Amino acid sequence: MTRDEFITLLAPLAVRARREGSPLFPSVRLAQNVLETGGKIPSTNNLGGYKVGKGIPNAYWRGKVVNQGTWEVYNGTKVHITAAFRAYDSVYDFYKDQDLLFQNARYAAVRSSTTPEGQAKALQASGYATDPQYASKLVQLAGTYNLKRYDRQAAEEAEKMAKDQEQDERLVRLEEGIKRIEAAIARFDSIRDMEAPSWAKDAAQYYAPYYDTKTGSYDFWRMLTIMYRRQLQEGGGK
Repeated sequence: MTRDEFITLLAPLAVRARREGSPLFPSVRLAQNVLETGGKIPSTNNLGGYKVGKGIPNAYWRGKVVNQGTWEVYNGTKVHITAAFRAYDSVYDFYKDQDLLFQNARYAAVRSSTTPEGQAKALQASGYATDPQYASKLVQLAGTYNLKRYDRQAAEEAEKMAKDQEQDERLVRLEEGIKRIEAAIARFDSIRDMEAPSWAKDAAQYYAPYYDTKTGSYDFWRMLTIMYRRQLQEGGGK
């Protein structure tokens, strides 16, 4: 697998993670993946050199561990060591677990970075890696493979999703408005063509010889009742 193929394979997942709220720019994530693996997906699916650390399993890392050789820089000296690394069921699980790591307070600068270059520097400054050239290597890889195009893609997809969500919310509000109107019409219909209410029964019976319908509007029965009561007051009722 060439590095271009490696990037093409991982890019959709990096963009998806960003769209789902990841603080990492896809360009930074993909550059880190290339740097940490050399452009090959390991059997552990750990593309960022994520060590076991406190070792608390979660929904994305289920406790699998692999001991591997690596190197760190201590006091300017490169030292080869063996370390325990997290192993994942999928690359997506690794991305999501790594995003949980970046919620820690020490990575606040990573989360707040507004540019890939700033984020690369923040990763190094926060202690993600001991390599003093870590940030510059990430920036160089991002430029070499034009990885910022995936930042733009993620931003465009996020904007589209926001617009779609806004449209969906408008449709919901419209449907709710239509339901309220339909309910109001139903209520109006129920009083526009109704049998005489209990309070209008006497008036309906009294004036029955003068109309040929068994139903009428609320206002019809109201006016009929007013006429009937007035008739009673004038002494002409039953």
